[in-house]
Amino acid sequence: MSLTLYFLRHGQTECSRNNSFCGSIDSELTPEGLEMAKAFAEAYTSKDWTAIFCSPMRRTVLTAKPLCEAIKIKPQLRDGLKEINYGKWEGKTPEIISREYHDDYIRWSADPAWNGPTGGEMAVTIASRALQVIEEIKQNYTSGNVLVVSHKATIRILLCSFLGIDVGRFRFRLGCPVASVSVVEFSSHGPLVKVLADRSHLDERLLNLPGT
Repeated sequence: MSLTLYFLRHGQTECSRNNSFCGSIDSELTPEGLEMAKAFAEAYTSKDWTAIFCSPMRRTVLTAKPLCEAIKIKPQLRDGLKEINYGKWEGKTPEIISREYHDDYIRWSADPAWNGPTGGEMAVTIASRALQVIEEIKQNYTSGNVLVVSHKATIRILLCSFLGIDVGRFRFRLGCPVASVSVVEFSSHGPLVKVLADRSHLDERLLNLPGT
């Protein structure tokens, strides 16, 4: 039996709804975001879960909470699963950042692997810390289903790492909308991405909400 990781992005927040950068901001879920968390739990409660790992931010912990309560598993919180720290860009939209930090934004847009947001983290830094968590999971759980609740950029950077895609391309190669699930199976052949950004557990109203 192989190890299968389910990467779940947190539900809707005010920042995701408004398309503003949110990394170190410890935002809450919107009411719709809480509905997304409940919808995920309802769809996935019957799966045989081995463990749940979670970014310690409120939006990820609240997303994991309904499933954790339903299956009586305590989430294991890891700082390595946090979102990019966007530095001085936190809470601002791309339009504002392009105007106020134009040169930094151009460099970051061209190659976020080695160019961080103003005062923030580079994608290679996120890859390093997040992959440490994945290695911990692989060492402690050789088989079964493990849920990893994290963030938009962090999940995409991890998926790029698994697929051999330059992490500097994470923003333009893989989608990761709110409450989406991507599934990666680990075997002797390495990681196999079996599902990307699935949201079939959400109803039409939640699927069509504005934001990212």
